[in-house]
Amino acid sequence: MALDQSDQLDDDALIVLFANGDGAAAEALTLRLSPQALSFAKRMLGDLAEAEDVVQEAMLRLWRIAPDWRPGEAKPATWLYRVVNNLCIDRLRKRQRINVGLDDLAEPMDPSPSVEARLIQEDRMAALDAAFAQLPERQRQAVILRHIEGQANPEIAQIMDISVEAVESLTARGKRTLAKLLASKKEELSS
Repeated sequence: MALDQSDQLDDDALIVLFANGDGAAAEALTLRLSPQALSFAKRMLGDLAEAEDVVQEAMLRLWRIAPDWRPGEAKPATWLYRVVNNLCIDRLRKRQRINVGLDDLAEPMDPSPSVEARLIQEDRMAALDAAFAQLPERQRQAVILRHIEGQANPEIAQIMDISVEAVESLTARGKRTLAKLLASKKEELSS
């Protein structure tokens, strides 16, 4: 087929002719489809050389599938745009992976408390332990079971073998005593 005759054939016919060995059909289809594909790729990538590589790869893929082309299912131009689009996206993603160096990545957040927070917490616990040591034994036991261990008053009553009312009284007195003992340290422990 002569190149000037290709103007009369649609894209499907040119692919079929190429699949049957007509090199002029391939040249005609390349001349017809490449300019728009190149323009699209250049706009996507912002680089003419890269865009040319993408269009060349897309056209090669078109020639590889030419023997299996089924006219009427998809337009060759539509198929080519889709392949060019996918190749551009792949290159853009690859650029992003390459451009992000280790120095550009944010440090992952350490879920553990900072050294300062741990020291503050240790100071608070030491002060609380010292205050607990000053409580009468039964009050200390009731307050620890209730507020540190999270036990309910009926369970504490069973553990201590006393009534629920006695537990309530012991925890209330223990909390008041703790509050007085810790009041002088409140400012230094509230950092």
